[in-house]
Order: sequence, then structure tokens, then C-alpha cells
Amino acid sequence: MTQTRRNKLEIYDDVAAHWWSDDIRWIRTLKNMVPGRLKWFDTHIDWQGKDVLDLGCAGGFMAEALDDRGARVTGIDPAKDAIAAASAHAQDAGRDIRYDVGLGEALPYADASFDAVVCVDVLEHVQSLPRVISETARVLRPGGLFLFDTINRTPVARLATITMAEDVLKLLPKGTHDPDMFIKPSELRVELENAGFAVGKMVGLGPRGINGRGDITFGRVPGTMIIYMGIARKP
Repeated sequence: MTQTRRNKLEIYDDVAAHWWSDDIRWIRTLKNMVPGRLKWFDTHIDWQGKDVLDLGCAGGFMAEALDDRGARVTGIDPAKDAIAAASAHAQDAGRDIRYDVGLGEALPYADASFDAVVCVDVLEHVQSLPRVISETARVLRPGGLFLFDTINRTPVARLATITMAEDVLKLLPKGTHDPDMFIKPSELRVELENAGFAVGKMVGLGPRGINGRGDITFGRVPGTMIIYMGIARKP
């Protein structure tokens, strides 16, 4: 049996032309996760007038939601076609969002450029977690917030995100995630503290219901065994 290649980041470029069409179910799933994330993030920051980096922005769902909240948004992602789609959609809507192609391990921004960095569905894909966190700390201003989510490295997370989401329900393309790259909250806390962050609460994110199209909606859930959100502040 051929083994599925994992952490296939090219999937974001492959569907770039359809990113905002609502035609592809797994992209709608990513879009549906944004309100649940922001409902919790919003309790920790007033976005109005803040300089915010959307690290790993893909086609721009989170970036546009942050723009709606009055933030001055920059998005960055290595998927150049997805970035092109995000930029075109923002321009068509008259949004002033800057989009760049680049890696979290080498952010092309000056020190202390942002009040907040948002990083969702990204940390479990990067090649160097310590470098991404170090770069995040570098580009944040003193007192700035790092708001993130990622996937816990547990058997139940593997079952939910690989077996169910990829293989059974087809909510994600096969090979989207590599379970060996999932991150335990205790491991992430150590990396954040090593970079000088004061680490706050971590909470669960997961399915909360079904919308009119039969797609899953998301929000805060009691456990952190699968997906968890968190915040960290740069002193």
C-alpha cells in the first residue's frame, strides 16, 4: 500500500482560484473556523487601530475578518497563489490589506512592527517551531499579543484530524497534516517562554454545530485534546 505523503502545503496553492467561491467543502471548513476563533480572541484584544500580522494567512479569511474589526492588517504565507487570491479579493472589496509571500521562520519585517500576531492552523506545519516563535517575538512590540491555535499531539487528535477529517468525512485533503508535527500544549508553552513570552490560558476549539449547508461550525469546547487556542504576551 502506498503511504500518503504528509504536510502537503501545496494544497493551498492548488485551490487558490476557488478560495472565495464556497465551492470546495474543506475550504468552507477553514472559513467556518474563523468566527469561533475570533469569538475567543476578541475577549483579549481591541483590534481597532492595531497593526496586526496574520501569520500563515493563506487566502485571507482571517485577515479580512480582522480588517472588519478595524485592524491594520498584514498577511504573510509561503503559498504564492493563495496570496495572489487573497490580494485580489481584498482589492476587489476595497480593503487596505497588505499581503506578502514569505516564511514564518524569516519574517521580512522590522523589529517591533506589530501590536499583535495571529497564527492559526499554522504551527503544526512549520519546519522550525522555535524559529517561528522567535521571529514572532522579534516583530511584536513590547506588550504585544501572540494569538494562536494548533493541534495537540494525542491519539484522539490523530483520530479526529487524520482518520475522520481526512479519510472518512473528507473535511480536509489527504495528507494535509502530519501527526508527528502536532504540538503538545506543554511543549508549546516551553518554546514560548524560551522566547520571552508570558504565556496565558489555553482553551479548546472544536465543532459546535451544523449550519444550513450541512457544514460544521466551530467554537470553544471544554477540552484541549484536539485543537487548542492560546495567547502569549511579549513583556
